[in-house]
Amino acid sequence: MSVVDALRIAFRAIVANRLRSLLTTLGLVIGVSSVIVLVAVGQGTQKGVTDQIRGLGTNLVFVQPASSTASGGTVAGAGGGPSTLVSTDADSIASDVAGVTATSWLTTLQVQAIAGNHNAAVELAVTTSTYADVHDSELSSGAFFTPAQEAGRELVAVLGENTAASLFPGQDAVGQTVRVSLAGGRITQSFTVVGVLSSSGGILANTGTGSATDAVYVPAASLVGRLGPFLRSPSGGVPVSEIDVKLVPGVDQAAVKEQITSLVSFLHSVTTPDFEVQTQDDLIGAASQVSNTLSILLGSVAGISLLVGGIGVMNIMLVSVTERTREIGIRRAVGATSGDVLMQFVAEAVSLSAFGGLVGIALGVGLSLAVNGRDVAGQPMTTVIQPWSIALAFAVAAIVGFASGSYPAYRATSIDPITALRNE
Repeated sequence: MSVVDALRIAFRAIVANRLRSLLTTLGLVIGVSSVIVLVAVGQGTQKGVTDQIRGLGTNLVFVQPASSTASGGTVAGAGGGPSTLVSTDADSIASDVAGVTATSWLTTLQVQAIAGNHNAAVELAVTTSTYADVHDSELSSGAFFTPAQEAGRELVAVLGENTAASLFPGQDAVGQTVRVSLAGGRITQSFTVVGVLSSSGGILANTGTGSATDAVYVPAASLVGRLGPFLRSPSGGVPVSEIDVKLVPGVDQAAVKEQITSLVSFLHSVTTPDFEVQTQDDLIGAASQVSNTLSILLGSVAGISLLVGGIGVMNIMLVSVTERTREIGIRRAVGATSGDVLMQFVAEAVSLSAFGGLVGIALGVGLSLAVNGRDVAGQPMTTVIQPWSIALAFAVAAIVGFASGSYPAYRATSIDPITALRNE
């Protein structure tokens, strides 16, 4: 029997039992589509995080306290105490570390922003006028506050695009006034909006605690000048949640990282750093590792569906061998060899699996494309379809089909022709 003959016989057997064949392949369809969709979600998550980190700017190094957790509107450091980093550390890095073009520092506070009848809970980013240059920030309207405005302690602010849309729906926020409520409403400051940060702003900090478009940026000098006792540390500096360092393109980031570690350790008079220094590559590497682990985990869970589908194929093929015992006897009686019978049932199992694999690929790709860019449970979903996941899922489905059909086919070859002919 040729392979073509075996496939033709397999096709006739599948068509003769349409409903049973459809239900048999359903497990494989679900398994293959699940592998494609879940891997696409995992890879999409990695791409989203990577894009956010790259959205912070280029050639950046981030310096943070050993533990930076905001609680109650204060910047916390290691062990939940005050931040170990202060604003003067950023000045020292800018002046004493080779390869640094600019630095900015950032302190974030949870506040309520109010404009007319609209209000929003946002992060107040107390920062410097160099922030926009360090992060290559793009503004959809207006401009970032200038060194002159910062030096003059002007009460100006830049809004993230989402915050501007919430506070000034359908209006141009530039030139408007926004009030910021601090310390549980006990302190209120009014700021004039001078710019709106575009949606490409990335994440607010390298910890990813918030979106840059959901924040209000104000000059550090303006706020510290008015609320100094509430913001300054006992040493006189301002505790910061992060220092962002922009490097000369092509500079050895590892060497700069080492210089910053040595300098800040000296400034803090510590032998073991009470802060963390990370490059963008460090953050992307960590995010990729987590996302890859997630993809493997999700793919493994989906792979269980393929295994269950394979068991279903084997079960139906065993039933098929039992039902067609007389047919097997007749074939053997007219000259069919054990190899012919083996090929017949393996071809049928592989055909079922291949069909299920193709339908699963179409369903998986379709679902991945359908959810890409949509909000799922309030979260934007990004999917990246990987060709290797499609090939892997189909190959596994075919292998599962071959393995599931081999044992029933072997059972069919072991049937005695005389006994088979007597079977009703």
